[in-house]
Amino acid sequence: MPTDYPLPNASLDLGGQLAIVTGASSGLGVRFARVLAAAGARVALCARRADRLEALVAEIIAAGGTAQAFAIDVADQAQCLALADRVEAAMGAPVSILINNAGIPDAARAHKLPPELFNQVMAVNVNAPWLLSTSLAARRIGDGKPLRIVNIASMAAFEYQGHGAALYSMTKAAVVRMTEVLAVEWARYPINVNAIAPGAFASEMMDGMLTRMGDITASFRRKRLGDPAMMDNTLLYLVAPASEAVTGTVIKIDDGQSNR
Repeated sequence: MPTDYPLPNASLDLGGQLAIVTGASSGLGVRFARVLAAAGARVALCARRADRLEALVAEIIAAGGTAQAFAIDVADQAQCLALADRVEAAMGAPVSILINNAGIPDAARAHKLPPELFNQVMAVNVNAPWLLSTSLAARRIGDGKPLRIVNIASMAAFEYQGHGAALYSMTKAAVVRMTEVLAVEWARYPINVNAIAPGAFASEMMDGMLTRMGDITASFRRKRLGDPAMMDNTLLYLVAPASEAVTGTVIKIDDGQSNR
């Protein structure tokens, strides 16, 4: 057994790390970016809304962190494939953390879903994390440097109640399986691939759902939405040295909202 690990082996220090966070202009992505920066990582904020990214960059810098904005539409395959090169050239270091957070809902019955919306949801929720993960992993396999990938799935991957988001549920199930298979394929390298599956958490996407459906918390066991801060420690654990042996794992964080 190794004897050079500290007791406890629980460091969450991300000093020296460079992280990409997609969907960083709103919702959970903003929180994830703030948390990574507060833990010492330099953060590349990636989303379409450049003005929001720049505001978050200013906030992180004012708090003593390091961040830079990169406008990107992750529905565009070419932009996904070019992102790692853009970030590494601008920030002068290899990317060691990737948070695949960007996602969109469909909010439509399956038989009424227009092809254009199907293509958009698939592009953002499935194609983008695949392209970003594989292109970045190819770089790290080439140089032997470590990489931690965290995909943001959803409890919708495991439970669907028929309220008009079948495509979203299907794409998040794909993210779960993507996490598992890429973890196995890359286990021979210092590349870990894990996922977080949130339940109903406060976010801009959730605001839209509440507008359509009303107060859904009445049916929850704890009668509340999750606060994004409740995921901080899980996110840090999955990207920090402490989780060196954890790969191919999906951590469900839903405050007991869903059945098992």
